[in-house]
Amino acid sequence: MSIKKVMLITAVLLAAAFVLAACAGPAGPAGPAGPIGPTGPKGDTGPLPAAADLTCTACHNDTTLITGMQASYSTSVHATGTAFAIANSRAGCTGCHAGGGFSDRIAAGVTDASKFTTVYANPTRVDCRTCHQIHTIYTKADFALETTAAVPLYAFATTPATYDGGLGNLCANCHQPRAVVIAAAADGTITVTSAHWGPMASQAAMLLGVGGAGDVAGTPSAHYSTVKDTCVGCHMGGAGPNANHTFTPNVATCVTCHADAKSFDNKGVQTAVTAKIATLKTDLTKAKLLDANGNINVGAKLANTPNHDAKGNIVVGAAQANALWNYVFITSDKSLGVHNAQYTNDLLDASIAALK
Repeated sequence: MSIKKVMLITAVLLAAAFVLAACAGPAGPAGPAGPIGPTGPKGDTGPLPAAADLTCTACHNDTTLITGMQASYSTSVHATGTAFAIANSRAGCTGCHAGGGFSDRIAAGVTDASKFTTVYANPTRVDCRTCHQIHTIYTKADFALETTAAVPLYAFATTPATYDGGLGNLCANCHQPRAVVIAAAADGTITVTSAHWGPMASQAAMLLGVGGAGDVAGTPSAHYSTVKDTCVGCHMGGAGPNANHTFTPNVATCVTCHADAKSFDNKGVQTAVTAKIATLKTDLTKAKLLDANGNINVGAKLANTPNHDAKGNIVVGAAQANALWNYVFITSDKSLGVHNAQYTNDLLDASIAALK
């Protein structure tokens, strides 16, 4: 083919291309998507993380870290006692008697348990989650206590008292009196209207040497001022993975300070206090302030009997009422003098003398 023909054909093709380009319209809409292709082969999952890299295994493992504490706690008074059944759903009681109520009260910053009035449709017992912060960061730090802040004893408004005993502060949030003895009326008498009159759970106050009735002065005991973490130090043998979750003190812990201790009745303290409590109980029973079972003796059946008014309330002089208060204070402490031997004995001596 000659050069002229090639050039002519090329020119014709270029012209045709220009013509076609000039006639082309805008691009049309995209067509529908085609069907999804088959799944490709599964890729390599890579190496599994080592157990040490899983924070949950710090607690959930083949040790007895959790199960051992649960087994111990299941035998404790907190786990098996009647406090939950009695007061778990009563306004003003759930802040200590319901496990979830305690956590909610602490979170709300309510220090006076009687002012926490939430009632729960499904209250929980005092359990692990009551005292410990669990499953927040998924490490052993989740066992941190709900609070260790110093605790103002809320019943002592006119004479402020604060419990500051390390990890034992957690306990003092509930183990403190809900009231102080009332002042005498103008005629010098005090009226007792309820079988629940008096302090309950008086342990924190007893350790501080406050809360008794009358003119007996008290001071903090050595178990408050020298024992590390107070309640935790004695009743749990200290903090850590070996802490005793039955909360029953062990003489083996006592001998770290009392080298010659053979029992909790060290130097006969509990024996002496037990005898004085029995004497005071007898005197209060003779005065009709206690019934035969040691309960505060009020009720309609006692109307107009000695030391009772027409409604069956106890009406006695301040000295006798103080003796009754101190009996309740000391027996609700339950330590038989161990928490504060000097203060316990002084209160008993004064109360017994007042009933002579």
